[in-house]
Amino acid sequence: MKRNLIWALGAAVIMAAGCKNYLDEDIRGALLGAQALESQEGLEAALTGAYKGWANTWGYGFIHATAIAATMGGDDVTTHKASNKADFREFDQFAVPATNQRTQALYNGCYKAIQGANNIIANYPNTQGDAATIDAIVGEAYFIRAVSYYWLVRLYKDIPLIQQAEFSEDLLAIEKSGPEEVYNLIVGDLQKAEELVPNTKRDPGRPNKGTVKAYLADVYLTMAGWPLKQTDKYALAAAKAREVIENKDLYGFRLLDTYAELFENDPEKNGTDESVFQISTFMGVGSTNNANYGFSAMPGEEGGWDDFFAELNFFRDFPEGPRKDATFRTTFVKGDGSTISWEDSQTQHPYYYKYYQKNEVKNWASQIPESMMRYAHVLTIYAEAQARATGTPDELAYACINAIRQRAELDLFENMSGPEFADAVVQERAWEFAAERTRWFDLVRLELVAEANSNKDANDLQPIGELTEENYVFPLPFSETSANPNL
Repeated sequence: MKRNLIWALGAAVIMAAGCKNYLDEDIRGALLGAQALESQEGLEAALTGAYKGWANTWGYGFIHATAIAATMGGDDVTTHKASNKADFREFDQFAVPATNQRTQALYNGCYKAIQGANNIIANYPNTQGDAATIDAIVGEAYFIRAVSYYWLVRLYKDIPLIQQAEFSEDLLAIEKSGPEEVYNLIVGDLQKAEELVPNTKRDPGRPNKGTVKAYLADVYLTMAGWPLKQTDKYALAAAKAREVIENKDLYGFRLLDTYAELFENDPEKNGTDESVFQISTFMGVGSTNNANYGFSAMPGEEGGWDDFFAELNFFRDFPEGPRKDATFRTTFVKGDGSTISWEDSQTQHPYYYKYYQKNEVKNWASQIPESMMRYAHVLTIYAEAQARATGTPDELAYACINAIRQRAELDLFENMSGPEFADAVVQERAWEFAAERTRWFDLVRLELVAEANSNKDANDLQPIGELTEENYVFPLPFSETSANPNL
């Protein structure tokens, strides 16, 4: 705890004391105390530091394969059976120990972002500057804290809930909070962010009001499932998603015409109109490169790292059409120029073409933005939540899911019962967001993890032991539990 979570809160105190061991840490965003935040510039700098928790190549956050590895318990993504992928395999086989370094990277990154957000929320009342800009900064801070806790509570369930900016000795013995308390904070933070952020994004890597509404809809959808099972939240999820859909032009969101356009992966373009929220990346600074696109998603035959690729039954069951063509890579060009099929590759698996860089650039890094939520996701939230809330899909629910299916050149849904429709929407989400860190969380909230992993192909990694609710979450990192017995 002292080294990771608590360090971020106590950095300013430790620096003042001159402790050399902490001088080697990445301290951007952590040293801005109350005096520095009295200016609008200081508040903006603190916000940049908070965002940094989500985007540090190899260190923490979402711009390397850690976040994809953490969702390998779904039926869409797997990894190499051997090689140096032990940490990844532990997720796919439901045998994640507290010493797994991949889960710790997400844990540390989210708490770094939370620390930065807490710093802003605690100190902004004394900030001098343009009121509208200060509101936007504070709204983004609430959004960052909410989304960070949303990831943490889904990955770990019972977690330390920290809202204070200043370090205190009490934090060294902090206890875990249950998911209901955490979700209440998340909802409250998103509601505050919804009031404060503008309708237009300040730049592509920031939220606007539509972004916040979309995340609030997703949070409500999750709260309706495991572990809280607050089914009254289905109606709230549908209502909030509808607000986004009915105001999509105001917020600048739309469904792109083709699926292939979504994954053009041109590093010269900073996102698309389908991006509800993204993490923008930059090749000019080493720690801000996006390492998900390129070698991480490519087979060894093409010089790749084999970090993640498609599970076999998921690929085989995937509906044929342009969406499947844009999703998967099924032939590979070797160094000698020859081409082999996925069946003849070393891993004998298809790979995710959607994570190749434009023009098939062979590199480990890019400045392709990391998509965290797409407008298509909002459409599926409404469709599923409305059907579950009322028992019958309405006209808009059909329109939402059929817009996605029409783009994929699939038959449209019609004349379905409420439960049948909702289940079909969940499956459609699996196809639409394959390898986009969505499927795992759907399986958990709907308690379908065991069922989805019950019929794996023999050439895929198999679960170790019987799957129960205990496999829905990961143990807190050993660095935290060893320092604080209360965790």
